[in-house]
Amino acid sequence: MTTTLTSISDVRRFFHNNKEPIYFISATNFNLLGIGDWVGNFRHINYINCFDDKQKNVFVPKEKFPRDFESIEDINNYLLEHKEVIDYIRSRGEQGVAAFLMFDEHTEEICEQLGLRVAFPPAKLRSRMDNKIETVRIGNKVGVPSVPNVLAKVDSYQHLMEVSKELGTSDLVIQSAYGDSGHTTFFVSNEDEYYRHAEEIEAEEEVKIMKRINCRGSAIEACATRCGTVVGPLMTELVGFKSLTPYKGGWCGNEMFAGAFTQEVRDKAQEYTNKFGEALREEGYRGYFELDFLIDMDTNDVYLGELNPRVTGASSLTNVAAFAHSDVPLFLFHLLEFSGQDFDIDIQAVNDRWAHPDSIDSWSQLVIKHTDETVDLLTQAPQSGVWRMAVDGSIAFDHYDSHPHAAESEQEAFFMRISGVGDFRYEGADLGILITRGRLMDDDFQLTERAKAWIDGIRGQYAGQSVQDPVVEQVAVNHAVGGGNFKIL
Repeated sequence: MTTTLTSISDVRRFFHNNKEPIYFISATNFNLLGIGDWVGNFRHINYINCFDDKQKNVFVPKEKFPRDFESIEDINNYLLEHKEVIDYIRSRGEQGVAAFLMFDEHTEEICEQLGLRVAFPPAKLRSRMDNKIETVRIGNKVGVPSVPNVLAKVDSYQHLMEVSKELGTSDLVIQSAYGDSGHTTFFVSNEDEYYRHAEEIEAEEEVKIMKRINCRGSAIEACATRCGTVVGPLMTELVGFKSLTPYKGGWCGNEMFAGAFTQEVRDKAQEYTNKFGEALREEGYRGYFELDFLIDMDTNDVYLGELNPRVTGASSLTNVAAFAHSDVPLFLFHLLEFSGQDFDIDIQAVNDRWAHPDSIDSWSQLVIKHTDETVDLLTQAPQSGVWRMAVDGSIAFDHYDSHPHAAESEQEAFFMRISGVGDFRYEGADLGILITRGRLMDDDFQLTERAKAWIDGIRGQYAGQSVQDPVVEQVAVNHAVGGGNFKIL
């Protein structure tokens, strides 16, 4: 590999002709839907059989051994140590590349034994970058501001009031260093609200205490490369909708469209993302990352929310939009950075193209969870593929496909099933993801009638048998993937 890649067409050709096996190993293939269309020898190794064995580039081991998973890393390590997976990897060659949503140092050890090269910075570094407290400090260093905050150890409500008095309010948002925001973000405006979460807050060595602002969530994905930081468009976020998630601060979807926020806000988010990408490179991190920004609706100020040093739930939209298809998906820049191939790409030109409104078509996705405090065994579940909505708002399965682009209009949607027949349905369980063209929120950030019809329609495709025995119910939750305690997407 002596030739230096200098153009996007070079990059396309390089990956089209790729002969080295590349694997995305995760609970599902949701995060990198469609990447196999761009990369030769790209395969998904998954725990959940979302496509009923219809998808050629998805491998799911048939034999499942009972395990209590506590993290996505546990799922990935289980897969890598599974005989069927090992046999599958070895059948495709002695060497290969592994990519993950999440992994730990044990994952790295297994990959080394299997002859797989991990296409991410070391787990130890990723873990440090994933710390919400560290994110604030990195942002402060390079002029990317967070919501007015203090970082402190909290021992009691009175102590909280004392350490946060410089914020000038008792209406606070508290975040721990790690974890999904739906589980580890606490809204506190009085002593009673504090004591609902006191045990979790006081267990932390340090928490981020923020002034609560009137804000909208947004997300932007990027990739730090040797030639600069490639930046995608700013997306809106769906957060805390009761019809989608039981968690008040829980992420439950995204929208991508050219007019998301004002031009001033979009420009500021791109500027901050570039700055943060360069800061990450100085810290030794390179590759794919996502930043959550909080947009103050009263002042239009843009604040850094958190960093996700990895592919994320928003990656499914970033990598299928028009700008990705006119050049290459963002994830290919990540693979290129870890390929060992020399390249010298004009990243600023890419960013300028990707920021142009004509390059951003409109897509939305909904992450649909079970929101009731019930547990049952699913006896009916919708299949993955393209669904169509009738004039009266009812939906029906149209045809099988594994790519969101198969949904050709706003009357169609691509649905990817997560929970299927024989799975337990419990509070917080991921039922599936729906991706469609167009917007699913209005300008006031409320769900549209079309969104509500899709949610009701998909929920109506599920049926379950009640679990009455409390012991069986608890076992069901404990053995469910995610168990309600960690997100798998």
